[in-house]
Amino acid sequence: MSVRSTRVIGPALLLTAAVVALLLGLVVGGGADPRVASDPGAVVRWGLPAAKFIVNLSAAVMAGSVVLAAFALRRGEKEFDIALDITSIGAAALTISSGTTGYLTFLSSFNPEVSLGPAFGQQFGRFLLETELGRVWLITTVMAAVITVISYAFRGWGATLVLVVLSLTSLVPMATQGHSGSLANHDAAVMALVLHITSAAVWMGGLIALAYLRPNLREHRLRVIVERYSTIALVAFVIVTASGVARTIASVRGWNDLASAYGVVLMLKVVALTLLGLVGVAHRRWFIRRSVGERAPFWTFVGIEFAIMGVASGAAAALARTPAPADTTAPVLTTPAEILTEAPLPPELTLARWFAGNDVNVLWLLIAAFGIFFYLAGVRRLRQRGEEWQASRTSAWVLGMVLLAWANGGAVAVYAEYLHSIDAVGRVLLLLVVPFFLVLGAPWQLAMTTITSRTDGSRGVREWLQAAAGSSVIRFIARPVATVCAFALVLWSTSATGVLRSTLADPLLHELRVAGLLFVGSLLFSLLFRRRAMRGHWTWWTAIVGPAAALVGVGGWVALQSGLIAANWFGAMGRQWGLEPMADQRIAGIVILVSGPLLVFVGIAVSRSLSSSPTFSASGQILSHASRKVHS
Repeated sequence: MSVRSTRVIGPALLLTAAVVALLLGLVVGGGADPRVASDPGAVVRWGLPAAKFIVNLSAAVMAGSVVLAAFALRRGEKEFDIALDITSIGAAALTISSGTTGYLTFLSSFNPEVSLGPAFGQQFGRFLLETELGRVWLITTVMAAVITVISYAFRGWGATLVLVVLSLTSLVPMATQGHSGSLANHDAAVMALVLHITSAAVWMGGLIALAYLRPNLREHRLRVIVERYSTIALVAFVIVTASGVARTIASVRGWNDLASAYGVVLMLKVVALTLLGLVGVAHRRWFIRRSVGERAPFWTFVGIEFAIMGVASGAAAALARTPAPADTTAPVLTTPAEILTEAPLPPELTLARWFAGNDVNVLWLLIAAFGIFFYLAGVRRLRQRGEEWQASRTSAWVLGMVLLAWANGGAVAVYAEYLHSIDAVGRVLLLLVVPFFLVLGAPWQLAMTTITSRTDGSRGVREWLQAAAGSSVIRFIARPVATVCAFALVLWSTSATGVLRSTLADPLLHELRVAGLLFVGSLLFSLLFRRRAMRGHWTWWTAIVGPAAALVGVGGWVALQSGLIAANWFGAMGRQWGLEPMADQRIAGIVILVSGPLLVFVGIAVSRSLSSSPTFSASGQILSHASRKVHS
């Protein structure tokens, strides 16, 4: 296959294979079969999964091309502008296809009488504004339209970063309604689907953008970009695989379910993803290390990859319309705990349950796994250069990552939804304990030492980290007073306001809460570990006393409350074991309160270590560069 023909033949193979896989999946899985009652008609039954496939494809073009521009291309060059043009085209197609999908979803869900009269328009408007399913497609359509305009009008690094965030965020609403709410592990399935959709979009869209960029790139430049895309694709493949496994566990209950119609379509997708992994290995081991420009075998493999991606995409669209076995066999939610959490009430928390209980969160498990892998890879690179890296730093980082995964997937995660005291333990772990070990591991120093700096005008991980550290926002929030205020605000909002209840009920808000606690905790300990970089002794002690006072104040307020915080959650679980809700809330307040004096104790220990050990002082430089402008 020639280079130029890849631009036409590659996407054509993708579309053809996707259509065949989609039709086959709908026939085998029954996703387009007529309904017994309220059948919306063949046009809707077949048109909705087809529109959903166009949504997936256009979303991939949008997200994959902008991620490629942000991490592989040079701003100001034609390659960069073409990639953002592709982003704009993909976003425009997503605007139209998501609007169409929303309309067909309305027809499929309510089977109204279609007319041009005001009654039909009002009914459709209520669907978009008042139902969760309607709001999903309305938000997706609006966000896609915004991305279309921004990607067409702005071409700076800042705008590109905003586009990356918006493009990936715009895919989240679709994932939240892509799984039945009847499953006991609904929250885990939603997060797995979010990761699955976003990583698959970056993977497929990046390849499409690469094919269209090829005629505008010289041989040596193409090789560099292909190598960078290969790294992005490898990370995306790992996330797709891990999240796909988690999604499968949530959808099937045993090996017998794989023999169902859902299982057949699922296996088609699994086979396609496995083949894509093998093709990726071939790219990395055989072609990328050689000249890739006009060589026919390389671009033939790209064409094959397009075809297999089409099969996977078509199967995914068909799978979304095929009832999962777990959906049809899930028990009716009857108890208060099941209605609130969509899961049965766990057994009483005992000492053994602290070690046996688990509710794996694939997001933070992947973050911990990637964090440990890349950290150890950096240490290995240092040692290959003959440089030393303290084992205590490595141990601290690994321990912090393990605690991060456990706090979000172990016994704390299992019982936090039912016991206020356990949720308080989780907040303290994420706010103080985990950040302490992560900052002690000095990841910033390791990254700046081991990641190769780019000299071609593009931005990789190192350049984006430097740009973030030198931004006015980070420089402002890294100041002691701003850090203390942010710490107190996050602590108060997640412990004593309605935000607490919202983060327990909504899985996406819960993940934002975890990220916020980790962020302000890391800022705090970054301040404590760089005492010599601060202006004065009293400023440093303010960074200790302020957060400690916030912990004591919030903890005391929670413990002394006469009413129950989040009463319609903790007070409505109907559990018959453990402390009654008010007593449990007092324990939660005491947990937060006691962590204040412990923080002061840790601060004193850190102060003495900073004075006696220059090496220890160096380990706290994760954000020391954030206090001044950093140039790449």
